[in-house]
Amino acid sequence: MHILSSPFIAFLIFSFLIKGDLIKEEKSFEIISFAQFEKMVDTPSDKFRIYNFWATWCGPCIKEMPYFENLNASDPSIELFFVSLDDGRKPERVTSFIERKGIKAPVYLLDDVDYNKWIDKVDTSWSGAIPASLFIKSDGTRSFHEGEVTEVELKTLINQLK
Repeated sequence: MHILSSPFIAFLIFSFLIKGDLIKEEKSFEIISFAQFEKMVDTPSDKFRIYNFWATWCGPCIKEMPYFENLNASDPSIELFFVSLDDGRKPERVTSFIERKGIKAPVYLLDDVDYNKWIDKVDTSWSGAIPASLFIKSDGTRSFHEGEVTEVELKTLINQLK
């Protein structure tokens, strides 16, 4: 019997693949314009969607991200998207952050620095401060929250909105 065709060798190779030693998990990351973001938001969905606006330099944003990720992982009726407002000329900051923090939800880098042109289109009450979140029910109804949330506040807010 040839050693490379051995079931034991196949098992070892498979074990390495499962552990991720040979295959890395691909993260969803894309740089988008505001027009692309609007199209995403306007596309109908059966799920309750959350678009969380954040940046790598925003302490409160980083603090609340695990709350959103935990909720997203535990509730299949929720679809979470992180929308970074970092400098689009330096996307490596965002990709590095995603890898370091193990972010699972899709991340979009909004590459449109003329915030005054589009902030009111997200929500007329938004001052532009982050963190901020846009919630969209499956029927298209929108709700907006500006400011940091605790995990309990987030769960309460979601339950009220759903």
